[in-house]
Amino acid sequence: MSISINAAFDSGNIRVVGIEGDIATLEIVTDRHSDFYQWFHFRVAGAHGRALTYRIVNAGGSAYPPGWPGYKVRMSTDRETWRLAPTRYADGALEFGSDGSSELVWFAYFAPYTMNRHDALIARMAREPGVTHRELGQTLDGRAIDCLTLGDGPKPVWLYARQHPGETMAEYWAEGALERLTDTANPVMAALREKATFHIVPNMNPDGSFRGHLRTNAAGVNLNREWHAPTLEKSPEVLCVRNAMDATGVAFAMDVHGDESIPANFIAGFEGIPNWTDAQGEAFYDFQRRLTAHTPDFQMEQGYGKSAPGKANLTMSTNQLANRFGAVAMTLEMPFKDHDANADAEFGWSPERCKRLAGSCLEVLADMIDGI
Repeated sequence: MSISINAAFDSGNIRVVGIEGDIATLEIVTDRHSDFYQWFHFRVAGAHGRALTYRIVNAGGSAYPPGWPGYKVRMSTDRETWRLAPTRYADGALEFGSDGSSELVWFAYFAPYTMNRHDALIARMAREPGVTHRELGQTLDGRAIDCLTLGDGPKPVWLYARQHPGETMAEYWAEGALERLTDTANPVMAALREKATFHIVPNMNPDGSFRGHLRTNAAGVNLNREWHAPTLEKSPEVLCVRNAMDATGVAFAMDVHGDESIPANFIAGFEGIPNWTDAQGEAFYDFQRRLTAHTPDFQMEQGYGKSAPGKANLTMSTNQLANRFGAVAMTLEMPFKDHDANADAEFGWSPERCKRLAGSCLEVLADMIDGI
């Protein structure tokens, strides 16, 4: 029986170059109107009883080639549990395999978070007591930008994820944050909701998510370079969210992402903004120190460099919000690889761990909210 490889579904991405014997030669498709590519997600049918090898031959030309060494592909037979597959990167090609134990097998860059799952999350959370749903606007493809609001406190907190659609770990984090905040039996979260009002956008880029993009929306635009001057023509997603932020103000903000290369969780800040204050910066550094002490799944040794004074890129959301509102704003980065200091040989950095980290972030925020 011949094998069939298919990516014509929600968040799918792969091109079949050829299948010869038990070896499938594949390519990742670039984001529409863009040169970015690295996200892949595809299904293999007819795999039972055959040890198959898959070679993504254009991996070396992807957006972040340093992300491949040490990385392992995610593999699933039920689309719920995603395990690490033995993976090799050499000569610009990413190579991995399946052992023939299942008729159907799925592979992805990270555990997918489909638009179907997103819609189910929004429907579930909108029914929770005290939660209000708003459609802030629509994407270029006409999809909704969903926002869930809860809490009664005076401090406006914005949590938003997945500006870069291939960074699916970000929406698992948002799901974990929503589940923790709506847990009415948790006294810490109850106290936090009394002090803050949360506005949560679990997916900033639904078009890119559905299309199987790594980094851009339907127009090929990187949303996290649009926060200085978003437009309806190029970046309506950012425009509607930033307008909503202008209406509420922002005291604390977290922009949730994934990083291809660094095998750790870390936070990037807003050093270099023109309106920097030492008190604002100290609250940001204090959050990192507390989170490091709170969970072994966070660290401060690895991360990005800091901008020089006055040199921050205000097209990026964290810098824009910190400068615009005086907010304690930050970008959380989670790995496509694993959190090496606290590694998991079977699952790597996983959806479940993303959700737990969200809970840790909220618990730290609860300890700090009075001073923000």
